[in-house]
Amino acid sequence: MTYLNSSKEFLARSLSRREFLRLVGPGLPALALLAGCGPLSSSSAPSEITPFPTLSLATPSPTVTPLLPSEEMLTPDLEFKIGQMLMVGFRGLAIDGEHFIAQDIRERHLGGVVLFSYDVPTRQPVRNIESPAQVKTLIASLQSFSATPLLVAVDQEGGLISRLNEQYGFPATVSHQYLGEVNNLATTYQQATAMAQTLAGVGVNLNLAPVVDLCINPANPIIAKYERCFSADPAIVTVHACQFIQAHHAQGVRCTLKHFPGHGSSREDSHRGLVDVTETWSRVELQPYAQLIKASLADAMMTAHVFNTNLDPEYPATLSRAAITGLLRQELGYEGVVISDDMQMGAIVNYYGFETAIEQALGAGVDVLAFANNSVYEEDVASRAMAVIKGLVQAGAISASRIDESYQRIQRLKRCCK
Repeated sequence: MTYLNSSKEFLARSLSRREFLRLVGPGLPALALLAGCGPLSSSSAPSEITPFPTLSLATPSPTVTPLLPSEEMLTPDLEFKIGQMLMVGFRGLAIDGEHFIAQDIRERHLGGVVLFSYDVPTRQPVRNIESPAQVKTLIASLQSFSATPLLVAVDQEGGLISRLNEQYGFPATVSHQYLGEVNNLATTYQQATAMAQTLAGVGVNLNLAPVVDLCINPANPIIAKYERCFSADPAIVTVHACQFIQAHHAQGVRCTLKHFPGHGSSREDSHRGLVDVTETWSRVELQPYAQLIKASLADAMMTAHVFNTNLDPEYPATLSRAAITGLLRQELGYEGVVISDDMQMGAIVNYYGFETAIEQALGAGVDVLAFANNSVYEEDVASRAMAVIKGLVQAGAISASRIDESYQRIQRLKRCCK
């Protein structure tokens, strides 16, 4: 789902292609490592474009105090773990204890929420965002209903895809495409820092960004059209994503790489229906993911609802064990949280039943099932999803240990959030 807003242009020095290649060399540069939960210091912002230091595999001691688990977190039951695996959207600029999302948080142990500025079903620019003060109060209310800290997520990519935008009194941002064209790493770090400060200031702890799709298809109706990709060059995408993520970490905000295994070559929009990238996708689209995983800069990963017979002849990536467990976890070595793209999007609901989609996603290796409630609006979606998952466990279709694996990954991610 896309909601457009204007972005302010600013002056920045561009690097030529020759200068960039001189700096990074013939291959992809080694990336700076940000391991553990510690933020970068403000002095880490690059003042000029320099090659990244050699990758280190040492893990520094965390400098952010981990969230203290409650007694319930120490001995969680199955229902609690399942609730932590759900991320749900809702309507409301303010909520009270009678709101369905408050009940889901309090009674079903909902693990995360996602905020939007625009309500697609009603076609109204009134959803969760009105002003900085209002958003901060809303998030504080959401957290107050939870016995354990919530993941509060938002799509704040920059430019056209910015839920916290100028219309509601937030600072202007620039797009990934703009930053890739300027191609100045210091500029990207500075812009991402300002963005992360905005998020942290209101209580958002998970940005559903950066987009690391490659701009392979300039006519792509959902990625390139909205200036959501840095470049078609995987090296440029990787180094700018690195700066984007490190800037967020310095403010205590985690990031989400998307849309795995690559949506940039697609010709269709998965919000509307099936997207087949069999003839357009190539393994070059994996390079940013592989490098950022290697550099321990992949906090969370969002799947793409794209179908590719070369990866899986039956299911799109979100529902594919070959794509998520095989390619992402086993081949690329990713051990973090996998978040589905919205399970209510056309690419899923038009082709798979509710129960089938949930079973396949969990079997594929997805940890967090996202129900944005912004294609359709279903207040009971969390309770229905929980009932399905509990039934799958009871029937032996999904093991309790599989649920625990996701639960442990989610708690590690939460401990890294301020």
